[in-house]
Amino acid sequence: MSSVALTYLLKFLPFLSWAKHTTPASARQDAMAGLTGAIIVLPQGVAYALIAGLPPEYGLYAAIVPAIIAALFGSSWHLISGPTAALSIVVFTTISPLAQVGTAAYISLVLTLTLMAGLFQLILSLARMGSLVNFVSHSVVVGFTSGAAVVIATSQIKNALGLDLQSTGNFILNWIAVADNIIATHLPSLVIAALTLATLIVIKRWRRKWPNMLIAMVVGSAATQALLLTSWSGVSEIALVGEIPSQLPPLSTPLMTWDLLRQLAPGAMALGLLGLVEAVSIARSVATRSGQQIHGNQEFIGQALSNILGSFSSSYATSGSFTRTGVNYEAGATSPLAALFAAVFLAIIVLLFAPLAAYITLPSMAAILLMVAWNLIDWHHIKIIYRAGKNEAMVFSVTFAATLLLPMEFAIYLGVLLSLVLYLRRTSQPNITALASGRGAKKLVDAQRSNLPECDVIKIVRIDGALFFGAVDYVQTTLMAIPQKHVLIVASGINFIDLAGTELLANEAKRLAAKGGGLYLCNVNGRVIKPIIRNGHLSTIGKRHIFPTKALALSTIDAKLSDHSCAGCENR
Repeated sequence: MSSVALTYLLKFLPFLSWAKHTTPASARQDAMAGLTGAIIVLPQGVAYALIAGLPPEYGLYAAIVPAIIAALFGSSWHLISGPTAALSIVVFTTISPLAQVGTAAYISLVLTLTLMAGLFQLILSLARMGSLVNFVSHSVVVGFTSGAAVVIATSQIKNALGLDLQSTGNFILNWIAVADNIIATHLPSLVIAALTLATLIVIKRWRRKWPNMLIAMVVGSAATQALLLTSWSGVSEIALVGEIPSQLPPLSTPLMTWDLLRQLAPGAMALGLLGLVEAVSIARSVATRSGQQIHGNQEFIGQALSNILGSFSSSYATSGSFTRTGVNYEAGATSPLAALFAAVFLAIIVLLFAPLAAYITLPSMAAILLMVAWNLIDWHHIKIIYRAGKNEAMVFSVTFAATLLLPMEFAIYLGVLLSLVLYLRRTSQPNITALASGRGAKKLVDAQRSNLPECDVIKIVRIDGALFFGAVDYVQTTLMAIPQKHVLIVASGINFIDLAGTELLANEAKRLAAKGGGLYLCNVNGRVIKPIIRNGHLSTIGKRHIFPTKALALSTIDAKLSDHSCAGCENR
């Protein structure tokens, strides 16, 4: 097989590149890491399904088939895909206004949303848009996940208090409903939730390597069974998660109609974009420790196929899981084979032990989700964002508030839009520095910083930044405010110029020439001179007004202006 053919084969079947390096020893390491991952995802999958408004088994289904597909067709050695808290809350807030939570119609819409999100991701991957995730700034991700954490916690307060309230994705309405019914708090449910939460905190503090969620879930369920043996009134009213079917993920058929496509398109695009951001960010984070190079576009393909095929196997939207990926790496995983082992072990657990889920209490799961919500809030990076400046703080605050108050898919778009607006605002005002020469100095320096006088006849400025359509108005206003008739622009700091930029220089050259002066350019690089020639503005500016160096520009202009009013001054 030729090298070109092999390259294309590995591109479409990337698992061939690591499968050939698998040894019995590495397979054993991956198997142990996979078993650890299967144990961890058991309580997480059930919890995330409840966040998404789905029966608990759907959270486990989402950790089987999608995890296998993402591992086979992604580029990361350690990324573990499956249900996540952020995606679960987007699914819930997108579908809950359209169908009653937990019903067959609701599940059908969720599967359709998952398929649409996967198709959106596949389109991005085919268009080689792997760098698109770079436009979603870190402040947007932190703001969204923090807001999602508050929404998750809010939605689980009613389960922790044992209140029978209608589920809604609206942050304000949830708290109003809880406040109106707080007097009806079910004390046995509150006790179980508090005990589960205390178990989580103690284990996380003193035994960090133990599966704290699984242990807390068992403790909460065991405590409930113990309370049932007492005469405490109302114990029998503690809500249970319900029995999980002992079966592998069944085949499913998402509905696809034009009306559904129009209704779900905004949510599907937000879900797909957020899933890609999560997966690529987590993969790159682990890759910095493992020394692996991540191919963003290949990750796009892996995530897209996992969601597309997952929607036909009763799985809802998935992405990379930070917790399970970190545990997978720490457990010694050497390849994506660990993700395959984790999915297989989870399938075995579902087949053998699913009936035990009937004893899991809803208050216990609420406590686990409250801990998940707390862990989603990245306090460390929030502090860094607010120290970084008002722009980053504004992006975070707006995204966070929008996540609480607006439909969640629009919160992501709003955060991205605000990031781009602030970026364009910064780039639309390139730095324009007035220059002067010191007494006896051979180079130009910042006139204001060095407190040196400028020439009365010629203004020397340096432009640092892009001279594009968004910056033209600012630069033109600055140049027109210069009183001197002769202007020399040091162009070494111009990193990009478009048609609007070259037109600006041509118009300024004509304006100054009409006043009896001139516009001059020096230190012009190829990124500037080529667009000037290509756009036909070289003759207007004048070949003799463009110089390769500052020294040649100053000597030529000085000779031309030998009789100017400040001739003989020490700063010429």
